[in-house]
Amino acid sequence: MFLTITPNACVDRVLFIDRFVAESTMRTRKAVDSVGGKGFDVSVALRCMGQETLAVGFKAGAVGAALAALVGSYGIQTDLVEVPGETRIAHVIVEEALHRHSHVTTRGYSVSPAAYDSLLDRIRSHLSRCAWVYAGGSLPEGMPEDCCQTITRLVHEHGKPVLLDVSGSPAWLALPSRPEILKMNRQEFQATFDKNPASMDELAEAAATLAAARGLSAFVITCGREGILAVTPQSTTLTRGPQMQEVNAAGAGDAASAALMWRLSQGDDWSQSLRWAAAAGAATLLTEATAESDLQTIKELLPKIEQKQF
Repeated sequence: MFLTITPNACVDRVLFIDRFVAESTMRTRKAVDSVGGKGFDVSVALRCMGQETLAVGFKAGAVGAALAALVGSYGIQTDLVEVPGETRIAHVIVEEALHRHSHVTTRGYSVSPAAYDSLLDRIRSHLSRCAWVYAGGSLPEGMPEDCCQTITRLVHEHGKPVLLDVSGSPAWLALPSRPEILKMNRQEFQATFDKNPASMDELAEAAATLAAARGLSAFVITCGREGILAVTPQSTTLTRGPQMQEVNAAGAGDAASAALMWRLSQGDDWSQSLRWAAAAGAATLLTEATAESDLQTIKELLPKIEQKQF
């Protein structure tokens, strides 16, 4: 079983339009409400791969109730802390003519110290039966910035591995706890570490240097169409899927996280696990709902994955 932690949950309202035209009336071709929040999306991706997962997080208001129902519809177990306020809605604007998407997110709930303590208690209660723990995404108001460090240490006390998908201060503060995998996207890497590598070679060098200096076991950076850059105990590798005619790119990185944990838990080496991650991310591009895919498509994409070592 895989445990996922989502501090800042949301409903993704995916709006399909031809293209965004400022100062005009635009009508959607279709609107799809789907699961949002990184940890919840990882759970969705895991279920699409046939894996058991339990999602821990917060729930607030009518949107939170709707989100809990969406999560449950995938067969995902949940243990959610009820908090005052309202869960966010993230409007995902998909411009079909341009094959790109943007996010407009509303403000969400606040977390009290008591609610945070309750979240930690719930995480603690499930650790004995999980293979991996995932925690990621932005933090809601009231959540301490060192929460990822606290969660990582708690997970390690129970002898379990953790993948953190965070950036900025939460990532910096979590570094001393040495998560098994630290993951972020390229823009987050640049902002977090104040670096602007001009090429993939420069990015690989900068990431490898940081991983060595901070004692990270693995550092994974998703780079969109350019692939997944990973500094691992085996090598520094760029893994890239085939170019896809994307439907909705939201959640592709979360699907990659899901596949990475799953395959590592099965004993695959890093090279093969990253191939699965790239295939899962590519398969997610073909669906309308955030982080959805199907295992058969992932398997069909595996032979098309390319890898390059630095």
